Order: sequence, then C-alpha cells, then structure tokens
Amino acid sequence: MSDVESTDDLNTVLASYLPFRSVDADVRQRLAAEATIESYAAGHLVLDAFADPSSCVYVVLDGRVGMWNDATRLDQEPDELVGRGGVFGFSAMLTERSVGPRVVAVTDARVARIPGEEATAAFVTRDGARFLARSLARSLRDPAVALPANSRVSDLITAAPLVVDPATPADEVARAMTRDRYTCAVIETSPGTYAAITDASLRRRILAEGLPPTAPARDVVASVTPQADAAEAPAETLLALLEADADAAVVTDESGRLVGVVTLGDFSLTPTASDLAIHQRLRHAPTPGDLVDCAEQFPDLLRRLLEHGLASGRVIGVYSTLLDGLVRRALELEFAGHPDLPMSAFTWLALGSNGRREAVLSSDIDSAVAFADGTPEDVMACYRTALAGVDLILQSAGMATDTHGVSGRHTLLSRTHAQWRAAAREWLADPVAGNGAIMTSLLVDARPIFGADETAAADLVVGDLREHPLTMRLLLTDALARRARLRSLLIREPWRRSWTYDIKEHALLPLVNLARWAALVAGSSALSTRERLLDAGGSTVLSQEQSTSLAEVFEVLQRLRLRYQLMQSREGVTPSDDLVFDAMSPIDRSIVAQAVREIAQAQKRFATVAAYTDTAEWAPGEPR
Repeated sequence: MSDVESTDDLNTVLASYLPFRSVDADVRQRLAAEATIESYAAGHLVLDAFADPSSCVYVVLDGRVGMWNDATRLDQEPDELVGRGGVFGFSAMLTERSVGPRVVAVTDARVARIPGEEATAAFVTRDGARFLARSLARSLRDPAVALPANSRVSDLITAAPLVVDPATPADEVARAMTRDRYTCAVIETSPGTYAAITDASLRRRILAEGLPPTAPARDVVASVTPQADAAEAPAETLLALLEADADAAVVTDESGRLVGVVTLGDFSLTPTASDLAIHQRLRHAPTPGDLVDCAEQFPDLLRRLLEHGLASGRVIGVYSTLLDGLVRRALELEFAGHPDLPMSAFTWLALGSNGRREAVLSSDIDSAVAFADGTPEDVMACYRTALAGVDLILQSAGMATDTHGVSGRHTLLSRTHAQWRAAAREWLADPVAGNGAIMTSLLVDARPIFGADETAAADLVVGDLREHPLTMRLLLTDALARRARLRSLLIREPWRRSWTYDIKEHALLPLVNLARWAALVAGSSALSTRERLLDAGGSTVLSQEQSTSLAEVFEVLQRLRLRYQLMQSREGVTPSDDLVFDAMSPIDRSIVAQAVREIAQAQKRFATVAAYTDTAEWAPGEPR
C-alpha cells in the first residue's frame, strides 16, 4: 500500500471511530498527515509504556494487538484484544508517566502513531472526554494510575519531590532528574518558599540564555512557580498553573512544609482537566480556523465549570485567561505572515474589562500597543496593518473588537514606551485636552499579555496624580457621569412586551468607575474592581465597611450577569447585558435592585466628598 493510500486509510479510520471522529474533518486530515504508519509481525512489540512514557497516541489500522494494562500481569493473557479503530497509549501521553499499556501484535498488524501534541485535540471535545472517561473506568486497574477522588490537590502527588540544594550545579540536577525520572526538581529559596527547576527552565537558561552547565540551581529555576496549599481543590491549582503559564506548582501543608510537586500532566485524568485542556489547544492552534473552533467552545466550558462548583469569580478569571490565550495565538499566527516585523518589538496591552480580568461573553477585546523606544513611525505603521489582521482573526472567533475605536491598530493607541509616558504626563497636566481624563482611565486598566514587561500602566499615573488636583476632580466628575439607576432606566420592548435593563451600563460601569478613582486616590495600582475597592477601604473617601460591601455588590452583579449570559448562549441568543426583567426570578430582581441602591448611595457619598472637601484631603488614612 502506498503512503498516500495508507494516509487515506488512516483518515477513514479516524472518521469512523472515537475519539477522533469527534473532531472536524480538516483536523482529522492534519492528524493523518502527521502520523507515522508502521507494520508489525505477529509477536512483535508495538509499545511498552510501562518502561517509558509515550508521547504519542496509537491507532490500529489492520490486524489485532494484545494490550496489558496491569504491569503485574504481563505473564498472563492480555487484558484486551484490539482491532481496527482501536486506540491506545493516550494514558501515558496525557499523564507523561510510565503507566502502560504494553502492546504486542497478536497478528500481523499496521498501527498509526500520531504525535500527542496533535492528538490532544480529540480528547478535549465533549465526546472525546466521554471516551477517555469510559476507557479509564474500563481498563486502568493499577492503583498508581487510577487517581483518587481528587478532592484535594495533595491527592495528585504520587512520589516525594526531588529537592536539591540551591548551590547544586545545574548539570547535576539535570542528571538526577533524568536518572530518577523526575519532571522537575525543587529548591527552597527562603523558609517556606520554593521554586521549581523544569526541563523548560533548564533549556531556557542554559541553551537559550547561555548560562554554563555548572551554574547553580538557584539560577536555572522557572520564572514562576505557583505555590498551592495541600488542602485546596485541584481546580484552583490547575487554574494557577494555566494563568501563570507555569509547568509545575509546589504543594505545601498548612505549616509551609513542602509536600510535593504537581505538573500539568498530573491533572490530565481529572474532570477539570478535560474541560481546561482547551488552553492547550489555544496554545498550539495551527490556523485561525482552529482558533475559531476553540472560541466556540468557551461558553460550554464556562457552563461546565460553574456546574463543577467553581466560583463565578474564578470562572470569569478562566474566561479572561482564555481570551489572553486567544489573543496571543492570534498574534503569533498573524505575524507568522510578516517575518520582517519581529514580535519582540512591541507589547500588547489588554484594556477595559479584559485588562481588569473581568470580561464576560458580551465584553469587547479592547487593546493598546507599546513599541520599543526608537521604533520609527513608518515601521509602527507597518505593525498597525498587521494588528488590523489580528483584530480580524479575533472578530472571526466571535470576539467584539474596536467598538469604540479602542484598538492597538490605531495611532492613538499604539505608541513607543517613551511616547506613552509623555502622553500620560500631558493627560494629567491637562485632562480636558485630547480627552485626557478618558485616556487616563483607559491607561490605568492596561495589562500586558504579550511582550516585554515595561508598560504604560497604572503606576505611571498613581505617583503623579496628587500633583494635579484639577485632574483628580475631573476624573471623579467623569466617574460620576454614569449614575446607577433602575426603574427610570428600564426600557420597554413592545415586541417582547417586557422590560429590559442594561446591567453593565447602569450598574456595573458606575461601580467600576468609582473603584478606579478611589484606588487612584488611595495610591493603589490594582487592576481588578474588587481589589481596587478593598485597597481604597479605610481612606478618606471610602470606609473599610463600605469598601467591603461594594466589593460584594460587584461580585454579586458579575455572577448574575455571567449566569444570564450563559443562559442566552445556550438558547442560541447572542449574549448581551440586557436583562429581561419579566424572565428573571423575583430573587434576582431584588438582588439587582438592592445592588443598584448601594451603588447609587456610594455615588452620592463620593459627590459629597467632591463638593465639601479639598483634594489635599483625598489621601490614604483613616476615614473621616
């Protein structure tokens, strides 16, 4: 059989059997093209994933193979006989552990080997997750493989960590990791604080950055190592890993003692991981079309996370992380077509709700760009053209962009770092000219999600704000421009015979604006509305009790907003911030009414502060 015929045959098999029939035809075609097909005579070894972890998934095309799932029973009859369409090797691939199976050809057989990085796409669909669950329940009998109930992250730890002295040479650490099959090593950087050394950190520091192999372990640690409490839920630790883009997290008990290390692979067989594996698909999506496919799964993912008991605030955090991944991959795909425009020359800044990590399904993806100092204007113009292509990719993925012209593709929002700093000073000095107050509000919500760490962010404004009392007053006036109201802003839709209320425009935005201003007055550069309110508590403008109450109001409104938007999405309606009051429960209507009253009262208090106090009194300290 020719190579073309073999590839076509594999494509036919993938289209006929789970989990691969659950993916789109173009994905299957790509998997078939990436696969290696080999023939095995009867009695020959196909795979021994007890000896070495497999990085591939195997599919039987012809013949039969015998499979042993228990390492203690290799001298007995195989646990399973697998024929055409049978899939194996995925457990070892997903966990990156030597968990089996051992597979031997029973008859002459042809077997396709698909790279695990590509094959993962089939296991993150809903049918793929079901296939994985059924397969594990049926075949994984080894206690070392069948993971426990996973009520705590410590349940995922299967071995003591490899702990090394911070002064140990890096090459010795690498040899120890290889010899004992550790995915990472750990050093204690200070009492109760730990850092991980991973394959990736060794490659980056030694191969890419040129450190000598004898460099001490402390110099080759991962840039970020999340630290988890042993008693916390696995989902929380997994989210911390994904949000930090880290390979490993250290787990400690309540006294700070090191318990172990968990990696992304350790979560692969947990229910949460089957939902969150979409992060990996985003990272490696080969085309804009694949990004669109991923984005279409976002609402179902958020809904399942809520059903799994994850708090709504954390679910919204997951969504912001997904949007970050979507933007990063869109940038990579677009700039792959512009080899003359290096991506190291700019930083992408998320603005608005995504900058604050508060985006929901109706949120726009607002952006700005900071170029390296010295970038010529004509070169920046070329970058802006490419950035327009990024916006198009995001729009095709169903993300609203540029609704109000807030996009890095525009000259106003794409400058060098020095130009951003100069503009920030000008806006503070004259908040009226050039919409300085509005631009300052955009600036303090900026969060870098791609590129260098140097940004035009809140810390450019916070330090200088007190020197500009007029700007402080104008920012407060702008923050109070949107008043929180309820009944007077209900809109009758005759065709629905119902009343609707824009929860973003008339409740959330007034609170977001107040929180931004209060945080600036308190000297806080926090991004999230909740953190801003809490940071401002105890200042002259907001008491501790008031800040806590408003933070709770914000979380309640966001939770309700997310829940109703997920309901809209499930019903095939484009998610929006318009709440149909007649469709809401009496409890939800009461919650919205009470929240709006609290926000309105806070706005009145802030207006009183503006009218009867001098800006010099707006300083951190005990409330008046």
